[in-house]
Amino acid sequence: MLRRSALQSALHIALAVTTLAFAAASPAAFASATVGQPAPDFTVKDATGKTVKLSDFKGKHVVLEWTNPGCPFVQKHYNSGNMPATQKEAMAKGVVWLSVNSTEKAAGDYLEPAKLTAWAKDKQSVQTAMLMDEEGTVGKAYGARTTPHMYIVNPQGVLVYAGGIDSIASARADDIKTATNYVRQGLDETLAGKPVSQANTRPYGCSIKYKS
Repeated sequence: MLRRSALQSALHIALAVTTLAFAAASPAAFASATVGQPAPDFTVKDATGKTVKLSDFKGKHVVLEWTNPGCPFVQKHYNSGNMPATQKEAMAKGVVWLSVNSTEKAAGDYLEPAKLTAWAKDKQSVQTAMLMDEEGTVGKAYGARTTPHMYIVNPQGVLVYAGGIDSIASARADDIKTATNYVRQGLDETLAGKPVSQANTRPYGCSIKYKS
């Protein structure tokens, strides 16, 4: 049992290191949104076929969450209930939460809208909308590199946070309780009219399978 546990830990570490290496190397691949600057506007369909524009939410705080159910890091935050709990806390304070799936249709872990919606419901996810970005237009505009990759936009449409969901880059659910949830922290600060103390952090997770 001990040997098996050690092997699992090694695999988690290797996966995290590989993912972080990708995150560090990728920004030059496409433009990325800049904290302190206007967040790129976009128009995209959600999983129900409804058109969603970021600018429609001007005057509200908005969280953008890149997701992919096939990613172990996404599973960590959903299976544990951490991501749904963070969503519920945010939305109870009037925050708009937009989950974005930029996985291309040809990827093996792509889920069509109905299946993605069913997955979200099963995980008790409560986002405002699940956005289908199969062409990768929104993801590349923001420079989203991993799932999850998190952003906060303030009521003036300015990006005030970009980075990871929390401070411990692992796929282990046990690490959640000792990690700093950067999204919760950033929202608390900006909702109180304060600057976000850690406005840029390193995202961690699985690489996004963009359409080439």
